[in-house]
Amino acid sequence: MLHFGMKAPLSFEKFLQACKDLIPDDELGLLLTVSLGDYSASEQPTLRRWRAFDIELRNELAKIRASRKHIDAHKYLREDGCAEPSIAHAAMAAHRMPSIIEAERLLDQYRWQALDDMAFGHYFDIDALIVYAYKLRVLERWDAIRATDKRKALEEVTRH
Repeated sequence: MLHFGMKAPLSFEKFLQACKDLIPDDELGLLLTVSLGDYSASEQPTLRRWRAFDIELRNELAKIRASRKHIDAHKYLREDGCAEPSIAHAAMAAHRMPSIIEAERLLDQYRWQALDDMAFGHYFDIDALIVYAYKLRVLERWDAIRATDKRKALEEVTRH
C-alpha cells in the first residue's frame, strides 16, 4: 500500500523489473507508458481515465493562469471538454495557495485521490498496477523535492 507523503518504497525501475516476469509483455508495455508519460494512443480504460483527468486539470490551470495574465487561454488548452466542478475547484484552490510547494502538494493530493477513485474495484489486475505505477511516480517526485538542497535552490531563484 502506498500513502501520499511517504517515501517511495522502491524506484519505478525496480517496480518494472519486479513486474517483468510476472505479467504479459503487452501489460508491461502499458506500465512503460506511465514511465514515458505517453498514454495518448492507449485504449486501456484506466489510462484513458487518467488522460482525461490530467488534461482537464491542466486545462483548468491554464485557464486560471491565462486569466491572471489577461490573455486568451484557448490556444493553450488541449482537446475540448468541460472540467468537472471538483477539478476546477482544486485548480483554483492550488492557485490561491501562497506557497508554490504547497500548491503542488495540494494538486498531487488531488491527483492521488483521483487515482484512488480509479483503483476502486481493482485489486490484482493491470488497472491496479497502473494506478500503483502513477502513485509511485508521485512519491518519487516528492522524494526528489525533499532531497533538493533548499539553500542552493533559493540562491538559484533569487539570482535571476
